[in-house]
Amino acid sequence: MARDSGTEALAELAEERVDHRFKGLPPDAAGLTVAELTAQRRNLFTGGFATPVLALSAERLEHNLALMETYAARHGLAFAPHGKTSMAPQLFHRQIEHGAWGITLAVPHQVWVARAFGIGRIFLANELVDAAALRRLAAELDADPDFRFVCYVDSVRGVELMDAALTEAGAGRPVDVVVELGAGAGARTGARTEADCAAVADAVAAARTLRLAGVAGYEGEVPDADPERVRAWLRRLVALAVDFDRAGRFTGLAEVVLSAGGSAWFDAVADVFAEVPDLSLPVLKLLRSGAYVSHDDGHYREVTPFNRVPAEGALEPAFRLWTQVVSRPTAEQAFANAGKRDAAYDLDLPFAQVVRPSDGGPERPATGVAVSGLSDQHAWLRTAPEAKLEVGDWVGLGLSHPCTSFDKWQLIPVAEADGTVVDYIRTFF
Repeated sequence: MARDSGTEALAELAEERVDHRFKGLPPDAAGLTVAELTAQRRNLFTGGFATPVLALSAERLEHNLALMETYAARHGLAFAPHGKTSMAPQLFHRQIEHGAWGITLAVPHQVWVARAFGIGRIFLANELVDAAALRRLAAELDADPDFRFVCYVDSVRGVELMDAALTEAGAGRPVDVVVELGAGAGARTGARTEADCAAVADAVAAARTLRLAGVAGYEGEVPDADPERVRAWLRRLVALAVDFDRAGRFTGLAEVVLSAGGSAWFDAVADVFAEVPDLSLPVLKLLRSGAYVSHDDGHYREVTPFNRVPAEGALEPAFRLWTQVVSRPTAEQAFANAGKRDAAYDLDLPFAQVVRPSDGGPERPATGVAVSGLSDQHAWLRTAPEAKLEVGDWVGLGLSHPCTSFDKWQLIPVAEADGTVVDYIRTFF
């Protein structure tokens, strides 16, 4: 799909009507278009928003986008952030505006979403052997000569299935594939040995509908990952690219794709990819980290590489889930109206950060308040003697794991520091 069609699709999002599909928005906004509601610049705290409501910080979102743009450029990396994190085409386009080469995705549905919004370069960090999806992919490639698509292969059988489906579909353009090197015994996908990788590459060479474009993998799956083990695996990946190049496997390409990089070890990727020797062709060193866009207050705050390289900057958690105290049965316990349907909980429980009193008093730290559990629609709050918490108070929660925060909300307000809502982000999960 051409970029102008994607621009039109983005514009159509602003014309979508606010209704029962969207949690947390002001009830009296029903029937307004998103553009009309945005123009009102309502305040998140006084503008009629209903709890629970998830909000993104406008300032922190922009900070994170700019920081990773700078980081990738400083280290000579191309950047295809993983779009499965947000599944938000508005953010995809902002990432591209901030220098991203394209968008990484995981499954065919996500590819169709990105294509509907004009994304012209897609790296599918997964195997693709579904015949129906391959038929549609072939049609997309044949219809748009500017569309660049790359995906993993990790088995001879997978290559054979792809070739058969694409041949049956009458594909006119070959599909670019990269051989995925597995991260080790017991890791996720990927060919386990260099010999296995060579066998997969041989199968690609024999397939009329495929073209070997490079090698890739995911260092986050390295067993018992630490800096030494991760760098050792990344050096295996680089050596595989070198070996394939020496064997003439990349003949006819404009560049060789070398890709890795989740959100926990991109500093190691930058270091090892800086060591790549000259090949017979230019190398597209493609980083794929995705969680940075919102960052978080839990898992990724702990594992981000910026903790190891503080001179490079720091990401800022951009999400906050606002929930309201609905019950205070004892001095040691309270319940708020956000639960598993609203908050990520797969890596950590939410973190109570601030309280906004229902009487209009100033926001204060959530001292003595902790989330001890989640039901479907309730947060269990443990309250210490120093906690000042009443029924009706709003509690701002920090979240852990961006991927399972975005996916619970279809329309997310973007608020400035004073609460002014300046945008709404539409997700497609």
